[in-house]
Amino acid sequence: MTVDGAARGLDPLVVPGRMLVNGAWVPARSGQTFAVVDPGRGEVVARVPEGGTEDVDRAVAVARQAFRDERWLRLSGAQRAVVLWRVSELLEAHADELARLESLDVGMPVAQARLMLGEAVNRFRYFAGWADKIHGRSVEIGPAERRFQGVTLKEPVGVVGMIVPWNAPMIATSQKLAPALAAGCACVVKPSEEAPLTTLAIGRLLLEAGVPEGVVNVVTGKAAAGAALAAHPGVDKVSFTGSTQVGRMIVEAAAGNLKKLQLELGGKSPVIVLPDADLSEVIPGVAMGVFWNTGQICTSGTRLFAHEDVFDKVVEGVAEYGRSLRIGYGTEPDVDLGPLISQRHLDRVSRHVDGAVKDGARLVGGGGPGGGEGVLLRADGPGRRRPVDGRRPRGGLRAGARRHAVHRCG
Repeated sequence: MTVDGAARGLDPLVVPGRMLVNGAWVPARSGQTFAVVDPGRGEVVARVPEGGTEDVDRAVAVARQAFRDERWLRLSGAQRAVVLWRVSELLEAHADELARLESLDVGMPVAQARLMLGEAVNRFRYFAGWADKIHGRSVEIGPAERRFQGVTLKEPVGVVGMIVPWNAPMIATSQKLAPALAAGCACVVKPSEEAPLTTLAIGRLLLEAGVPEGVVNVVTGKAAAGAALAAHPGVDKVSFTGSTQVGRMIVEAAAGNLKKLQLELGGKSPVIVLPDADLSEVIPGVAMGVFWNTGQICTSGTRLFAHEDVFDKVVEGVAEYGRSLRIGYGTEPDVDLGPLISQRHLDRVSRHVDGAVKDGARLVGGGGPGGGEGVLLRADGPGRRRPVDGRRPRGGLRAGARRHAVHRCG
């Protein structure tokens, strides 16, 4: 797919070379753009603006003005609920385009992208139901001889900066936007530079649903844009999903105006298998817990603790399940695993695997990267590496997933 061909395919949900500020599709102030690469083929599919500090300043100023004008907040909770529900309907109506965009952006199979879209739809529907239920309380306070009536009010925090990760953009964008909009906030969203397309598409659908111009702005860019948003004095709250290292930097950046923070950072999700567990149910669950979206998921079960009585059966079962998974391009039928997001991430995962083997770990399935298209992998067994040939090969245990440690428990 050429850049021009891809750009035609992205229209009308995404406007190549433009981002959303104040209801308009605009370039970066610098005029700079960067490439969006299809991780399955390694080809450039679009170019988006490389927003910087000036662009963040403009978007925050627009959001601040929208909040002051109450162009969204003046709507009653019931009216905001109608708009948010309309967003969910538009997401469903554009399911084919959005699932294809997410697959193109992240590399995941289209079938998995559709499941992600379903969760995004649910987020907007759930918080549509909350929009008219955000209210305070009235309470009586004081001694018996002198009672006072106290009233609490719940108000939107103001302008929210949202930094979205690349592994599941539709879900992450919806998780952040839906509750903020239900509460009446104005928003500036900064998607990952590695997967910005579906966030831009959602921005367009929000406008179509009736969210006023300037209430949601999408600024595409790299680390400089994210840093500017985190530190901006006009931002009242930052919602960030990403690495612990960057999370620490955001905490420091927030000190300027003591902005509120919501941080979802890196973790190691433990899975524990006890000796009386039904392994016929456990093994598929454990395997997909780590292999889903090629292991690129916040809740990936990357630490597996198995009781010594079932340890060998669990290891063998998960390895066999891994070998049964099909690796391929996201639009191919019956594909279980797509590529990793980038060559950089592939190199990182490979270093984890090589380092674990060097430290004494035994590779029971899988191997490493091949020389095929994009960053697809093929692994037939320990140490064997073959390139993807485009025929939906069966993958090994590693198959591009994050490092998966299995611990024996007594």
